[in-house]
Amino acid sequence: MKKKEIQTKFILKKITKYDSLFQGHYTIDPYQNCEFGCIYCDSTYDDTLYILQNALEILKTELIDIPKKRIIIGSVHDPYQSAEETYNITRSIINFLTENNFPIHILTKSPLVLRDIDLLKKNKDVHVTFSFISSDSFIVSQIEKNAPNIISRFQAIQKLQKNNICSGVALIPILPGFVEDSLDDIIAITKSYQASYFLSEHLFLKGDQQRIFFDFIKQYYPTLLTLYDSIFKDSMFPDQTYQNKINKEIKKICGRNNLPTSILELSD
Repeated sequence: MKKKEIQTKFILKKITKYDSLFQGHYTIDPYQNCEFGCIYCDSTYDDTLYILQNALEILKTELIDIPKKRIIIGSVHDPYQSAEETYNITRSIINFLTENNFPIHILTKSPLVLRDIDLLKKNKDVHVTFSFISSDSFIVSQIEKNAPNIISRFQAIQKLQKNNICSGVALIPILPGFVEDSLDDIIAITKSYQASYFLSEHLFLKGDQQRIFFDFIKQYYPTLLTLYDSIFKDSMFPDQTYQNKINKEIKKICGRNNLPTSILELSD
């Protein structure tokens, strides 16, 4: 993937609707596009990773008079891609937000976040959530082609927890046909690595995303095509019946494992 350094005019985005999943009020993406190559994500379809060189400088101006509410880092594009090893933009942002007492929630697939444990330990309100699609390494290698392997992600969660940094799992996106028979397994693994919570969100496919993902299903998992055609129809989301069924099963299994399915439950 090509890398291009650019200047940005803004970095902070306000979340206009209630964020029930991550409990965020603002988002920051230090990089545009993503090298991990996840087939379900529209960050995959551009072969250039844009590095926002002046992100911290712009953020400092945007945070003037902003209330101290939770900021999501990596809402669209992973903040810990390999470019971060060189540019340290995410690290500089975390440092600034922590110095200024902003709660943060980091979303990533990368154990590179462990590099910043020293900063995260200083933040009084921090969550780090690792996203997964499956407990099957082969499926992950097909669909999240260049992403860190799943064991390294779980090990990162465990290490963060041992350093008193609240960390958990997000089954995002829930891939129909791939998760129904493995929910018990992935939730049990989540619990075994001492994660604090288990979040989930259904697959969202719009425009070219849906065409590309359906083409993948046709080529590699043709027996699932009928399921996808029936639950997506003309929608960007699976139908509500399917969503409700999976949500109910996740709640039940997490309940058996004493694993919260909402960050809000952590304070109960």
